[in-house]
Amino acid sequence: MIVDCAVYEEGRRRAGGVELHDAYDAVRNRTDAWVWIGLHEPGADEFDSVAREFELHELAVEDAIKAKERPKLEIYGDTIFLVLRTACYIDETEDVELGQILLFIGPGFVISVRHGIATDLHPVRLRMEQRADLLRCGPSAVLHAIVDKVVDDYLPVVRGVAEDVEEVEKEVFSEDQRSHPTQRIYKLKREIVELHRATEPLIEPLERLAHDEFDMIDDRIQPYFRDVLDHDQKANETVDNLRELLNGILEANLALISVRQNDDARKITAWAAIAAIPTVIGAIYGMNFKKMPELSWGFGYPAALIAMAAICVFIYTRFKRAGWL
Repeated sequence: MIVDCAVYEEGRRRAGGVELHDAYDAVRNRTDAWVWIGLHEPGADEFDSVAREFELHELAVEDAIKAKERPKLEIYGDTIFLVLRTACYIDETEDVELGQILLFIGPGFVISVRHGIATDLHPVRLRMEQRADLLRCGPSAVLHAIVDKVVDDYLPVVRGVAEDVEEVEKEVFSEDQRSHPTQRIYKLKREIVELHRATEPLIEPLERLAHDEFDMIDDRIQPYFRDVLDHDQKANETVDNLRELLNGILEANLALISVRQNDDARKITAWAAIAAIPTVIGAIYGMNFKKMPELSWGFGYPAALIAMAAICVFIYTRFKRAGWL
């Protein structure tokens, strides 16, 4: 559906609403006016009228409707088509939810299409409407504002994931042997991969916007894209570092599990060896032979018990010193 449709003239929003069929006519053949149309998850029929009015390329229209593209920048004639992936971190479930924003920037118009859990663009519009100096730069100012907002929203997601990675690292190296963080580690690895799909592919489009020359990008706006590029690169580097850290945590967890299993095996072996002494002695004296040593001695039974205990204590002491118990 169409969330908002507004015409901007000389850095100010025109009072009153504008119908879609009047939007293009309002800015046709004018250099001081342009229209910003915001849509949320439009269907093919809903988007068809927008595509026809602004002569959008059919391939870009198909991408905008399906919204399953990786971040990219394409040029269709005099129109820039930019795909962004938004990210939102749900701390309770440790899930990274991704959405998409697709932008069409052309002479006299900017069309934003949102899908899924996406960055709310209404605050961006309100903030831009307080900056007449930027709005005078035309649709490229809106392009920068939206991209900047999307990249800024990566930062709390990265922080949330980083905090969970620190928690699982402490859990791995804790003394609690009942802890089993392997499943949580794999889940965090999957969420980091999802976040990486948003940050890494966006670097190349931002580099083009920051350094290449586009007729649709105002020269006063282009330097701002370099700042956004720097923020996205930092976010992507942090995501890469978290992925490497999780790989190390997973390896350490598997190694600790192996060590604990070896410790358990040594303890079981040690106790089995200790238990074997009275078992052997008892088995020998349990044989019903008439002529056996010390059977007729009055202290034979206590002496056998004392010998069992002494040998068991001796073996226990040796195992304890060796670290097996």
